[in-house]
Parts: sequence; structure tokens; C-alpha cells
Amino acid sequence: MLRLPTAGPNDTTALAQALDRGLLRADEIVGIVGKTEGNGCVNDFTRGYATLALKVLLAERLACTMAAVEQRIALVMSGGTEGGLSPHLTVFCRRKAEERLPDAGKRLAIGIGFTRRFRPEEIGRAAQIRETAAAVRAAMAEAGIDDAADAHFVQIKCPLLTQERIGEARARGADTATQDTYESMALSRGASALGVAVALGEICAAQVADAAVGSDWSLFSGVASTSAGVELQRNEIIVLGNATGWTGDLRIEHDVMADAIDLEAARRALSRLGLAAAGQVPTEARERIVAVLAKAEAAPAGMIRGRRHIMLDDSDIHSTRHARALVGGVLAGLIGDTMLYVSGGAEHQGPAGGGPVAIIARVGSP
Repeated sequence: MLRLPTAGPNDTTALAQALDRGLLRADEIVGIVGKTEGNGCVNDFTRGYATLALKVLLAERLACTMAAVEQRIALVMSGGTEGGLSPHLTVFCRRKAEERLPDAGKRLAIGIGFTRRFRPEEIGRAAQIRETAAAVRAAMAEAGIDDAADAHFVQIKCPLLTQERIGEARARGADTATQDTYESMALSRGASALGVAVALGEICAAQVADAAVGSDWSLFSGVASTSAGVELQRNEIIVLGNATGWTGDLRIEHDVMADAIDLEAARRALSRLGLAAAGQVPTEARERIVAVLAKAEAAPAGMIRGRRHIMLDDSDIHSTRHARALVGGVLAGLIGDTMLYVSGGAEHQGPAGGGPVAIIARVGSP
């Protein structure tokens, strides 16, 4: 894994330099998760811009078409670096060991998957849940993760509705889950998260109907992280967990933040990685942290631990932007670093107002 800073959505300089220096090979890359500095809303084209820039670079280095890049690498760009969050890319690579190494126990495992393209009327509904669950199971199998308890973070990039897509469905006599393009982001994120929950056995498939999406907050996944974007029409999935048969010195742990200021959840995940800290993570331990991934949302009840918040009432800045800044600040204060992946909109991703947080770190020899 490499975590690389970016100077803008189209900046692939750090990745190109890493390839030139031999820190990784293009044919080893299976997934890239990035934060871009757009607004994270329907019209955030920084996500598509960043994805295009990566496809251009990788197509050149792999001597293939950009369409071929799409088939082999999951590209998940999340818009919104409010507050002090730093735009960056996290690059996931996978290579086959040339020789059998001593058993290292369970180490970081990664699997990727893709659903088919969704029709507009399927977004935010049972079809998206069902297809996502199947793709998550396939990605887990690819990673060799056979115990759901070993899956610690499932990152998904999912589509949204535009007026054009809504109109196309209407022309065929089909109705969409919503006519509101922004609400479609939440429904797509929620359906994708419920697909993860079904795949991991956190909820029963029979519990989930169309009406539950964006409504029944008792149904959620403790490891799902979903981000909606206009730049795709399918779900792209990265499953991160620990499994035997993998080598190296990386492990992942996660916990679930009960609310936006639940610092102790992140501290518990750190502790399970041998990085317990009474205050801010000290420099030596911080250097072992490879990535911090989290979800954020404005508590739908309008309260955080009995105190009123105004994130849902602000007509100038959408609540997801407030939430990213808040959770980003909380986690940055603990980790001592602002290069964090914090994604807004946590519908069915952790309890209402909270969300999962995962940390990947170098743990050394067993």
C-alpha cells in the first residue's frame, strides 16, 4: 500500500514517480481509493476528473485501453476534503509471493468486485442490494476471507441519478426511487451498504425491502463505506480484511463510531493493532499507520449527545460537508495526521449519526 498526496484532482505525479522508482508495478495495482477536493455532491466532477487522470496514466503504463483499466482496477474517488482533510490517493497492490514464506498469521487481504450496470429504476432498491451482496461475496472469496468477522472495511463506489437518467427511465415507463438527484445519492449509498450487511450476515436478506432503504435505521453494516458519484453506473467494490495465506506486515482493524465525536472507537481499533495511545498517537507509532478510513454523517435526530447541531438546517453548506469536517477533525486530532479518508453520508453504515472507522498499520513479525 502507498498513500500519496495530490495537488489537484488530475494530479497523478506522485503515483507516476512511485512507478518510475519501482516502489510498485502498474500490474500489481488492484484498487485506488482517493479523496478529491470537490463538493461531494451530485455535480462534483472532480471525482470523474481524478478517475480519468488515473485511467490515462494506468492505460499508458499497462499498455492497454482505459476500458481495460476499468475491468481490472477498482477506482473509488470520494469528493469532499472539508476542514483540514488532505486530498490524496491510497493505492492497493497485490503480488504473488515467489516462494512459500513462513506462516505470518492473518495479514491484510484485499479482494475487488464489480456489479453489472444498474438501470436508473434499480438504484436505491432491492436489485442494487442483491447485486451488491453477490459482488461482495465474490470479492471476499477472491481475497480468501472465509469468515465474515475478518472483513473489516468494504469500500464501495456506487452510482446516482441525474435528471437525464430519470428521464430515460420515465421514457421506458419505469419509475425511479426518487425524483431528487441529491436524495438518490443517499438511497444508492444506503442500498449498497445494506448489500454489504446481507453479504456478511449482519442482517437477513428477508429483512430488507425497498421501503427500508433510507428509512429503517436499525438495519446497517458495521464495516460498509459507500460513496455515490455521477461518474459510474455500477458498484465498484474493495473488500479489506485479514486472512491467512497473505504475507507482509500489514493488518487492518475496525470499530464503529456511535456518533461523530466517538474518539474511543478509533482508539480501540488502534489498540488492537498494538498502537494504544493515551493521547495523540506519538510520532513513532504514527509512522506505522498506513491508512485511516471512516464514514461520517450528520446525526438525523439533530442532536449529538444531547446537544443540538445545525448541520441539517444549513442551507449554504450541505450536512455531509459539515460531517466530513467534524469527523475529520476528531480523527486527525487522535492520529496526528490530516491525510485521512473520511467519506460523508453514512446511511445504513453504522448506527444513525455514527459510522465505521478502520485503520491499516504495519505490525511487524508475528
